[in-house]
Amino acid sequence: MVKEETANKRNFFTLLLIFFSILGPGIVTGSVDNDAGGITTYSVAGALYGYKLLWTLIPSLIILLVVQEMNARMGIVTGKGLADLIRENFGVKITFVIFLGLVIADIGNTATEFAGVAGSLNIFGISKYISVPLVAIAVWLLVVYGNYRLAERVFLVFSFCLLSYVVSAILAKPEWHEIGSSLLRPTMHLNKGYLSMVLGIVGTTVAPWMQFYMQSAVIEKGIKIEEYKFAVWDVVIGCVATIVVAFFIIVACAATLNKNGIVINEAKDAAVSLKPFAGAFASELFAFGLFVASVFSAAILPLATAFYVCEAFGFEAGINKKLKEAPQFYALFTSIITIAIGIILIPNAPLIAITIWSQVLNAMLLPIVIMSMIIIVNNKRIMGKFVNNGFQNIVGWSTTIILIALTIMLLMAPILQRFLK
Repeated sequence: MVKEETANKRNFFTLLLIFFSILGPGIVTGSVDNDAGGITTYSVAGALYGYKLLWTLIPSLIILLVVQEMNARMGIVTGKGLADLIRENFGVKITFVIFLGLVIADIGNTATEFAGVAGSLNIFGISKYISVPLVAIAVWLLVVYGNYRLAERVFLVFSFCLLSYVVSAILAKPEWHEIGSSLLRPTMHLNKGYLSMVLGIVGTTVAPWMQFYMQSAVIEKGIKIEEYKFAVWDVVIGCVATIVVAFFIIVACAATLNKNGIVINEAKDAAVSLKPFAGAFASELFAFGLFVASVFSAAILPLATAFYVCEAFGFEAGINKKLKEAPQFYALFTSIITIAIGIILIPNAPLIAITIWSQVLNAMLLPIVIMSMIIIVNNKRIMGKFVNNGFQNIVGWSTTIILIALTIMLLMAPILQRFLK
């Protein structure tokens, strides 16, 4: 009996060690979802509608879980990145057109992340002309002269720092009974503003570049099919942590800004506006969370872009590669960061317009990426017995339809506004 208990303990600790060795890609990818754009969306949702939109986080979690698991499974089974698989199955021309749009969108997204860095540190009295170049240099050094293990550890620390939003929300003293009611009894209003915010919250949980990064990270990590179940738990933890952070951002802004009729346009406004209602500490924690999220995403976004472009066109790629081994990879990574910080440092740069148009491009391209994923992951020649089950296909195709509807709404919005004037 004693020997059996000892063996069970050893097996448990062995499994635990394997799990911690696998931990990383899912948590990092999920956490990056709460970038400057995501935090802005959740902050505005809480400020405008209070707790009413918390229910949208439940379908968002389901979508995120299904899509990220598909990425992990494809990477583990095929040993290839999503970009490689798209090129092999749909041809170079289609791949080039898709990736041209993705690169343009990602430059805009990266600029938005550096805007988040500038805004968050401006609250602490630091000029963007100091904060943005210093953060850009630190990110560049970490990626170019570090390795995957070091970078992943730094990114994991950043992921846990995002839990500062939990403290901000608790300090705001929310009405928990109203929160419970909002989750259990969802409300839907058919006005344009409410519908746009619903779609915005669901849409911000999934971005095109996330799918490419997740699959590349799984491959870079060297995860084998025997370790697949641990990779799934990594994805689950990452997705749940993402939604928990989003939940508390909405709660913090609902309990303070919505309650007092404060209107905001961006996440930085939320951090500043929290101070008189939840105290200086809550405000500073919110700003710290925005800074962490922005730095985090400013590293991952250009990295993901460099990964999938180089994979698609046959260039060497990966943080574990030296500068001489993957010159195109590091050149693209450096170029995206340089262009992004150049945009941010232009006096009176139209940051809101850049943010909006990068989101429009994301919305237009994401259905194409997800459709490509679903077709590939259901191909038995590629995936063998690891193809999607019925539930995964239903969620995948439903998500695609919703995102196509969002794209149409975004494209039609300017025309509709002219008629409504």
